[in-house]
Amino acid sequence: MASFTHLHLDFRRLLQKLLVMFFLGIVCVSLFYFLAGCCDSEILENSDIRHSSQFLFAEWYQAKNGSHPKSMITASSVAAEASSVTKAPSFESLGREWTATRKLPQALIIGVKKGGTRALLEFLRLHPDIRALGSEPHFFDRHYARGLHWYRSMMPKALDGQIVMEKTPRYFVATETPARIHAMSKEIKLIVVVRDPVTRAISDYTQIISKTPHIPSFETLTFKNRTTGQINALWSPIWIGLYAVHLERWMSYFPLSQIHFVHGEKLITDPAGELSRVQDFLGLQRIVTDKHFYFNKTKGFPCLKKPEGSSKPHCLGKTKGRVHPRIDPEVIQRLRDFYQPHNMKFYQLAGQNFGWQ
Repeated sequence: MASFTHLHLDFRRLLQKLLVMFFLGIVCVSLFYFLAGCCDSEILENSDIRHSSQFLFAEWYQAKNGSHPKSMITASSVAAEASSVTKAPSFESLGREWTATRKLPQALIIGVKKGGTRALLEFLRLHPDIRALGSEPHFFDRHYARGLHWYRSMMPKALDGQIVMEKTPRYFVATETPARIHAMSKEIKLIVVVRDPVTRAISDYTQIISKTPHIPSFETLTFKNRTTGQINALWSPIWIGLYAVHLERWMSYFPLSQIHFVHGEKLITDPAGELSRVQDFLGLQRIVTDKHFYFNKTKGFPCLKKPEGSSKPHCLGKTKGRVHPRIDPEVIQRLRDFYQPHNMKFYQLAGQNFGWQ
């Protein structure tokens, strides 16, 4: 009788251990799929227009291999894939995504403010080989003390062969940034979007008064003394437009071959042409082309056409395309005269004539 009781107790202990192991197995499997899902969503965080990026990847694959990838034969299959949020990722896709890592940028859009940097970044984010941070981290001008580890942690994850980049327009004019960026990478590629400095200054002022409407007029702030006509070159909207002054500082650290200038006016009138040159500069295949743009007459600049699987076209936010205040024509002419020698020097340094009057 005692041996039977002992056997019964051993059986109960064994059953309890099996049940514990079973439930632990369920917990581990659930945790695996949860983490896999997080990795999947994070790796696809790059673009605000995810459907369009996937469609562009199919076009890139076709151009490179002569046919569409099997998983992206039709636009509807792309949309279906994008909408299947609850579908468990395949082991093959998980294997690819787990190889993604956070890297320091290989390219930077360093300026200039109100030149078109946001538009350029959004257009470039369509490219499947570009992983770009959407916000401006201001690492090299404001948060440098946090260190490169913090800066790397801000970057999106990227696969081998993808270019990581970010944009902070203030880098171009901040005196300390060229040396700091050079210390991080001597081979980094730098992109500068430049625009007629007079128009850029007015656009800058327009943004300022949208936030602080009670400041003095543009005409008042432009001059140290309007009677003498002396331009206030230290006023930020005017100082930023002294492109030659800023470029000389960058050229003491980087060769011109690592700096690409985007023509701000042509980015509006011919976005595909400017994007083609940027893609060439980055060593990428020309995926973003003229078929991806249309001109929005209301905003006055190009927008992205409706991507496959999306309900509406994609334009920049309401803060872009503000109507400029009317500026005294005499003040505009004084500014043009002031900038003329600076522009000529900039053309010489950059090896490119931008044709500003």
